[in-house]
Amino acid sequence: MRLIIVGCSGSLAGPGSPASCYLVQAELRGRTWNLVLDLGNGALGALQRHIAPTAIDAVVLSHLHADHCLDLCGLYVAQKYSPTVLERTRIPVYGPAGTGERMTRAYDMAAPEGMNHEFDFRELVDAQSVRIGPFTVTAHRVFHPAEAYGIRVEADGAVLAYTGDTDTCDGLKVLFHNATLALADSAFVDGRDAARGIHLSGSRAAQAAVDAGGVQRLMLTHMPPWNDPAVCRAQAEAVWPGEVELAEADAVYEL
Repeated sequence: MRLIIVGCSGSLAGPGSPASCYLVQAELRGRTWNLVLDLGNGALGALQRHIAPTAIDAVVLSHLHADHCLDLCGLYVAQKYSPTVLERTRIPVYGPAGTGERMTRAYDMAAPEGMNHEFDFRELVDAQSVRIGPFTVTAHRVFHPAEAYGIRVEADGAVLAYTGDTDTCDGLKVLFHNATLALADSAFVDGRDAARGIHLSGSRAAQAAVDAGGVQRLMLTHMPPWNDPAVCRAQAEAVWPGEVELAEADAVYEL
């Protein structure tokens, strides 16, 4: 299984990265399958450095804040109008309840038809798994102001655990347990951000990974442009017993 960081800027696109988007790849039946986790603002353009939009096998949206979902509107345009799309097959899009209606409003379209000719909208359910080609994908409800899920992806004996946006919660224990790589929200900084129920800090992300048990690698992501990544990493390293990695746009990781 391969992880490509398409966008890792938190809360908004930054000068060096789009907002949240991660491309996960694995092989099955003689071809590469492409699973996209989140499609935040600015991400669709950067994604095309790695694959064509028409090569996406499925999209999973952790929640419906703009920095995690808004470029689905651009993907809708590619699906509907691109002259290279010869067979108009619908892309499965997994997300919280009401994803189809929300994205229809974002594009200022009328229900009920909306984007349903381009996408096959399917609802995420806490602790339930779905099979997408070589991937087993399981959603785990996490702690954020919107309905939000951490996403656990398993393939080829590897496990990617992506938090989406969350604060400390019980859902992280099962999400992270025995993960090959924990890809963790680190939007908040200890000593600066006092609000709870929104995001993790580096130290809280590290503590969640330690508490879950069996996590091999910890990578911090979703840092807004005003964060100093070195500070986030230092706060995580005060808790995590090994190296703390930082997500970088366009970086490729083999899991």
